[in-house]
Amino acid sequence: MRMEALEQAAVAGTATARPLDSHDFPDSSVPAADTLPAPSPTVLVDVVFPDQANHHGTLFGGAALAMMDKLAFLVATRETRRPMVTASTGAIDFLRPIPQGRLVELSGRVARRGNRSVEVEVVLAAEDMTRGTRETCATARFVLVAVGEGSATPPAAPDPVVLAGLGPVTHLVEIVFPGHTNHHGTLFGGEALARLGKAAMVAATRYARLPVVMAASERIDFHAPVLEGEIVDLAARVVAVGNTSMTVDVLMYGEDLLSGRRRLCTRGRFVLVAVGYDGRPTPVPQPFRGTHPG
Repeated sequence: MRMEALEQAAVAGTATARPLDSHDFPDSSVPAADTLPAPSPTVLVDVVFPDQANHHGTLFGGAALAMMDKLAFLVATRETRRPMVTASTGAIDFLRPIPQGRLVELSGRVARRGNRSVEVEVVLAAEDMTRGTRETCATARFVLVAVGEGSATPPAAPDPVVLAGLGPVTHLVEIVFPGHTNHHGTLFGGEALARLGKAAMVAATRYARLPVVMAASERIDFHAPVLEGEIVDLAARVVAVGNTSMTVDVLMYGEDLLSGRRRLCTRGRFVLVAVGYDGRPTPVPQPFRGTHPG
């Protein structure tokens, strides 16, 4: 009963929520809004921090496998809309190490689909965010099997996401596990803020191709809770650029894995400052209307 009440509250909480549009950005230099397809592609994005690295200073192999398995699970569940478990892995190739500080981006596709099983190909790529260079670092195949009875339910058609801005849109997709929730079984507010902040950091770094630090959070709106076991789907984009600072808007959607139902749960606006390798603020590339500096 408690989970049913939370689900009803989550849906009710979206009644006044609306996607961001050009009216949210009074700066006349902001171009017209772009419409993003929803849901976004299943892509996991993370940054290699020291706690994920081995004694060589590179991403630990076990951590890479855990990331790839999580991505395969999300791809398979979104494909079938049924509860899935990993049955086997194979063709795992570690092509090159990933140093600390690199962004890792995992993407996957369904290679084969059986009656109760799905085979997913996963590619793990590393990106130097300040240079914009990318390289494939690992690949793997996972076989996942549906558990329980029932057939797949077609996902509900979501409304398009509208996000105005200057640079490309950064997508992050993650799943909410029990360790991320509060005593109500919903995503803890601090966890939501951490994910919003990570998305803003990646978007700003990719835009400026410089290291960035967070300077301020202008506003956070919590519209609806995200439940344990759901996906959080984030879209982040730079919406304004100063001399050394960037303003980034982030939308966070909650998605039920089995039904495909989505709702806007949280949105936030962050100010990040570009810094040089001496730790001092440094100018960021100024925007050209409708384009993004390479």
